[in-house]
Amino acid sequence: MTPGSFRSRTFGLYGVVAGGLLSILAGTGTAGVIESPDSRTGSAESNSAQAFGVRTIAATQSLQDFTSLAKQLGPIVVNIATTQVQRTGQDAPVPFGEDDPSGDFWQRFFGAPIPRGPQRQQGLGSGFIIDRNGTILTNYHVVDGAEKIVVTLSDGKSFDAKVLGKDQKTDVAVIQISGQQDLPVATLGDSDRLEVGEWVMAIGNPFGLDHTVTTGIVSAKGRHIGAGPYDDFIQTDASINPGNSGGPLINMRGEVIGINSAIFSESGGNIGIGFAIPTNLVKELLPQLRDKGKVVRGYLGTAIQKLTPEIADALELSQTQGALVTEITDGGPANRAGMKPGDVIVEFDGKAIKDTTDLPLQVARTAPGKTVAVKILRESKEVMLSLTVGEMNESVVADSNK
Repeated sequence: MTPGSFRSRTFGLYGVVAGGLLSILAGTGTAGVIESPDSRTGSAESNSAQAFGVRTIAATQSLQDFTSLAKQLGPIVVNIATTQVQRTGQDAPVPFGEDDPSGDFWQRFFGAPIPRGPQRQQGLGSGFIIDRNGTILTNYHVVDGAEKIVVTLSDGKSFDAKVLGKDQKTDVAVIQISGQQDLPVATLGDSDRLEVGEWVMAIGNPFGLDHTVTTGIVSAKGRHIGAGPYDDFIQTDASINPGNSGGPLINMRGEVIGINSAIFSESGGNIGIGFAIPTNLVKELLPQLRDKGKVVRGYLGTAIQKLTPEIADALELSQTQGALVTEITDGGPANRAGMKPGDVIVEFDGKAIKDTTDLPLQVARTAPGKTVAVKILRESKEVMLSLTVGEMNESVVADSNK
């Protein structure tokens, strides 16, 4: 990657394309407000709307406009520039051995030997301030491998930053600038309250164009895009491009409800399908990232797969909700609790497991050492198990939750 290039990861229409995650944020506005044409006379249009259960809204009750939101929240957004060092050093092998004639080619046409030594690469991203002393939320991939991190505030002042904590599995990182007080702070909203169709706004640093504002709506919730076992993305159609990564997704109340993280694209450009990490997931991780620098997750010791209608029929089950256990790790928490291959987990610690993707999230959110009740289906009968959650080793492949 050359200086000025962008780190990005996009998800192609036919699979994952190597590259970088792109941030997103969708905005709020006056669009979508239904006004009564003539509230004094009760027009046919108004009566028709009421007949179909549509509540008319007066103009004075319209949504907050984008202008005021951008002015209010622009100062919480920061630009992040990183420098990474990629090793191609003296110990790097010459492509075709020491007698490789390409060495003469470089010397003849570029006046220098084949490049050796560490090569520095530049990256750009976004973030937002979460406390007055300069703690900032961003994406893991924005700061991963960075030798130097420079944060630029909305007033143009730049500061060196250090990483307090990061978590690759959820693509979240916390960084800190020093010597600052009374900075504007983002309000982290309740992402569970989001509704599909709700207006949202994104502010970020696409292609180095600082504090770019884009708007859109929430297209879907709870999206699983193959990024990992903890996928739970907000989908939005706000315009997102390289450099937006780590920026805030903001609702019409001025609350940050997501961290922009990825786009779905064949070409790497925006096509109106972007993804943000919900703030409720981030809020769970923040204390550990600040205090420990990493996230400690619960561990079950199973491999699971989707319960298809065909498998459900074979197991003589009347429903397809739950996670089918295919393997048990010897000596692991599930093994000690008496779980067996072929069991279907339908409830974990009082929370329903409707699909295979629900279980890794619930287990990961459970503190190691906690004893929980697990409801399983075994031979068409409900069985309750008492299970003490273990601690996940970061080297363990998370996709199977083993």
